Amino acid sequence: MNISNDSTFAPYDDYDNYPGYEPCSFSNNNSLNVVVGPYIHSIICILGLVGNSLVILTYALYKRTKSMTDVYLLNVAIADLLFVLALPFIVYNELYSWPMGQVACKLLRGSYSVNLYSGMLMLACISTDRYIAIVQARRSFRLRSVSNSLIICFLIWIFALLVSVPTFHFHHWYEPSHNNITWFNSNEQEETTDPQFVCEWKFDDSNTASIVKVAVPSTQLAIGFFLPLFIMIFCYTSVIITLQKAKNFQRHKAVRVVMVVVLVFIVCHLPYNLALFYKTVNLFKQSDCDEEDSLRTAMSVLQMVAYLHCCLNPLLYAFIGVNFRNHFRRIFRDLWCLGKRYIDPRRFSRVTSDTFMSTIRRSVDSSSENGTSFTM
Repeated sequence: MNISNDSTFAPYDDYDNYPGYEPCSFSNNNSLNVVVGPYIHSIICILGLVGNSLVILTYALYKRTKSMTDVYLLNVAIADLLFVLALPFIVYNELYSWPMGQVACKLLRGSYSVNLYSGMLMLACISTDRYIAIVQARRSFRLRSVSNSLIICFLIWIFALLVSVPTFHFHHWYEPSHNNITWFNSNEQEETTDPQFVCEWKFDDSNTASIVKVAVPSTQLAIGFFLPLFIMIFCYTSVIITLQKAKNFQRHKAVRVVMVVVLVFIVCHLPYNLALFYKTVNLFKQSDCDEEDSLRTAMSVLQMVAYLHCCLNPLLYAFIGVNFRNHFRRIFRDLWCLGKRYIDPRRFSRVTSDTFMSTIRRSVDSSSENGTSFTM
């Protein structure tokens, strides 16, 4: 008979206390993570790295952050970029032994949690800003200032850090007891495997383990998904109602953009969070290895879908705007010109290069967009 070992919440128990028991193999989930997982996660990392880096580069060199939405978009891109940078290490830790020690373990898991909460709450702030700008237009000039958005972003990052304290505290670098397996070869000589250290949850007693096992996913569900979802639904529903009253083509186009933003958010995050909710509710119920393996496999697939959202954020929130697309084109034009300069410096003088770059900087906000990167 097998006993389930949850990789998300590693038990405090020692398997030596259960004679005749051994950990479940979770063959289907392991096969998915080993065969398909690296390719999907590589695609997510590459797309997320390119898209969010372009957003940050655009704000750093080409476009001033002159509205609340701009500030929120920049912070969303930073959170998503930090997430995709940490993702390869998280995947490696789930497949292999963790070689980087205790400090790196805590920083990796903790930063993942911080970026999750901050990114989702920033998306809620974007929807709130759009609500104020369109539905509460008369009061928008008083409320929508860059200084206010900077304060809000700072508070969100601090709040995300505080709710991630349990993740920092309870993640440890250790060798699970069920990895201490002794093998015997044909000559009956004792042979032990090399130590396999993991970076996972570890608790000192059952009461702490039970509380954290419920509190952490519950907080993730409440603050990291349902709160932003409800805010987005309320704000964007009000926005759509307001825009429907306008007899303008651009306004109706903006309605379609809003619907796409909400639908993509729901499609990416709702299935995984429902699975996480089901797992949390049934956390202390007994289940056999096949059932647990099926749940883990489903959650692995849905988690990959949720990760895709960090790649789609630049497209949905930044590159939809005409002005932002123009800056995006300038980036490639500058890279092309700089490449020509280094390939054939005689045909691309320094004076020409400096003149070109100064022209680009003077035309930072030359288009007719009214201070927001979100098409509305």
